[in-house]
Amino acid sequence: MKSLRCKECGREYPTQAVFVCEFCFGGLEVTYDYEGVRSAVSREKIQSRPRNLWRYRELLPLERDPTDGFFSGFTPLQPAPNLARALGMKEVYVKHDGLNYPTLSYKDRVVPVSLSRAKELGFKVAACATTGNLGNAVAAHSAKAGMPCVIFIPRGLKMSKMVGSLIYRPVVVAVDGTFDEVNRLCTELASQHPWAFLNVNLRPYYTEGAKTCGFEIAEQLGWRAPQHMVIPLAGGTLLPKVWKGLKEFEMLGLLEEPVRTRIYAAQAESCAPVIRALHEGSDIIRPVKPRTDPPPVDHSLRIGNPADGPYALNIIRESGGWGEDATDDEILEGIELLARTEGLFTETAGGVTVAAARKLVAQGRIPRDESLVILVTGNGLKTQEAVQERLPEMVPISATVESFQERVVPMLEK
Repeated sequence: MKSLRCKECGREYPTQAVFVCEFCFGGLEVTYDYEGVRSAVSREKIQSRPRNLWRYRELLPLERDPTDGFFSGFTPLQPAPNLARALGMKEVYVKHDGLNYPTLSYKDRVVPVSLSRAKELGFKVAACATTGNLGNAVAAHSAKAGMPCVIFIPRGLKMSKMVGSLIYRPVVVAVDGTFDEVNRLCTELASQHPWAFLNVNLRPYYTEGAKTCGFEIAEQLGWRAPQHMVIPLAGGTLLPKVWKGLKEFEMLGLLEEPVRTRIYAAQAESCAPVIRALHEGSDIIRPVKPRTDPPPVDHSLRIGNPADGPYALNIIRESGGWGEDATDDEILEGIELLARTEGLFTETAGGVTVAAARKLVAQGRIPRDESLVILVTGNGLKTQEAVQERLPEMVPISATVESFQERVVPMLEK
């Protein structure tokens, strides 16, 4: 780790708890001594390390040894031949962060990195603004670290999302308003309380954890970047950092060939400011107020003013990719398609990603004779209520062979 640098004007700052440029108000991100990294890492050294996110530690923002996340990361990149046939594709993989440890979402990447950095900087309390998954991860990792934890949510989140936070006994603050209003409140509080708001005043370190998803995909593909990748987009953290991870591997000479990956974004139709700007050919992402009537299926991607949206938009275009949104019905169909073809149960954000991939293949934007990686960022156990009304009914029978033969066998013969 070398410095923090403004993504807009390039000014550099010391690696402290700052997240915005005082000159142009651009966001800050971590820079590295890449020559030093090049001399310190190799494919062989990475492969010799434990299968967790710290196998890439020279490219993560710590000064000392990590203190958390020793079982996080290195989730499966699962071949999905049945889904490929359903989409009419030659080759499809699912990067399944719904199996991340311990809270079953990709947030188990960003939290260990930012929490370890928070300890280095002397913070004693961890906090965050969240739509669900981040709160789960912050609560769990803080509990293991023995740190008090405060979680801010928009009031009205489904209890299935909140049980995964409340079980760790954090202080949960339910705010009247959208996530964007919750995030704005946390930004104000970060200047008044000496707390580590992991996705606010520690955001430069927090977002770096998302790179490990890109690192892993390249390593799991045999040190190659994927041809096409569909990534869900909420605040815009994941998409630019996956791209940064691939480009860092390329810069360090760790890949077999240059990065030619086309990046595609997926958003829920009820809140899709980046997709709207992309389709309109605009460089301006106009904030939107997430739809509330009727209540949407997906809550995790409902960020109307994504902090890293402009950078995501630039990378989509730079890579030659595109993006699509998904209606509620399409999201649920995406969840069901992944379940019945590959036996994988994804939460609603994964349904958005599968649905968007389906559209992009049908449009011809993703060639059918090439390879596609779909990112699933959370486990379906977190949003069971979304699909309950669409599930088949159970078959009641008496405890007799005759009842089974009469009621069940005809169903199996159809």
